[in-house]
Amino acid sequence: MQKPLTGKTALVTGAAGPIGWAACQVLAEDGCDVIAADIHAEGLEGENIRALVLDVSDPDAVKAAAGQVGQVDILVNNAGVLSNHKSAGTTADEWRRVMSVNLDGAFYLSQAFLPGMREKGWGRIINMASLAMKVGGITAGTAYTTSKGGMAALTFSLAREVAAEGVTVNAIAPAYVMTPMVSEQLTEEQRQKILGDIPVGRFCEPEEVVHAVRFLVSPLAGFITGEIIDINGGLHFD
Repeated sequence: MQKPLTGKTALVTGAAGPIGWAACQVLAEDGCDVIAADIHAEGLEGENIRALVLDVSDPDAVKAAAGQVGQVDILVNNAGVLSNHKSAGTTADEWRRVMSVNLDGAFYLSQAFLPGMREKGWGRIINMASLAMKVGGITAGTAYTTSKGGMAALTFSLAREVAAEGVTVNAIAPAYVMTPMVSEQLTEEQRQKILGDIPVGRFCEPEEVVHAVRFLVSPLAGFITGEIIDINGGLHFD
C-alpha cells in the first residue's frame, strides 16, 4: 500500500529538538523524503531523512540551502529560541536574536520555497506558533511572545496569498511541551505552578504536536488553511 506522502519532499527546521525530530520521523514514515535542518544538524540521519546544517536567521544561508535542496513540497517552520525576559529585562540584542530565529527564518524559508509549491499546484506550510501569543505570555518573555504573534500574522498573510494555488498555510499553537524549554529553562517551582493550571494535569508530549503536523500536511486537510490549531491541555479556550 502506497504511503500518503510518497514522492513528496519535506524540510523541517529546528530538527534537532524533540518536536522537530519527531516531525521528521513521522513525515518519513508517511513516505516523505525529509530534510532535517538545524544549526546543529550533525547526526540527524535516518531512513529517508538527511541532515542540513542551516542558520534560518541568515537570509543568504537560506537562499543557498534552497538552491542546494531544490523543490520542497512541505515546509515545517519549527526552529525557535525561548526568551523569558519581560520588557524591562529584554536587551536589543536579545530582541533581535529571538525575532531573527523565530519569525524572520520562517519568512525567508517560505519566500524561498513557495514559488516551487505554487508552480506545482500543491504545498503545505506549517508554522510553529505558541499559546504565548494568545495570552500575552505566561512564563514566556516579551520578545518570544511577540515573535509568535508575528508567526500567526505571517500564517494568515501567506494563507490568503496562496489559497487559490493548491497551497495551504497553517499554524500550531502548543503550550508547555516537554522539551528543554520546559525541562531546563523553567524552574521546578514554575513547572509545578503550571501543572496546577493545566486542566488535563500534565505537560504536552512532542508526539502530540506532531500528530497535528501529520494531519495538516495530509490530503485530508486540503480544505484547511489560515488556521491555528491549539494544543494546550485546556489551559486556554477560544
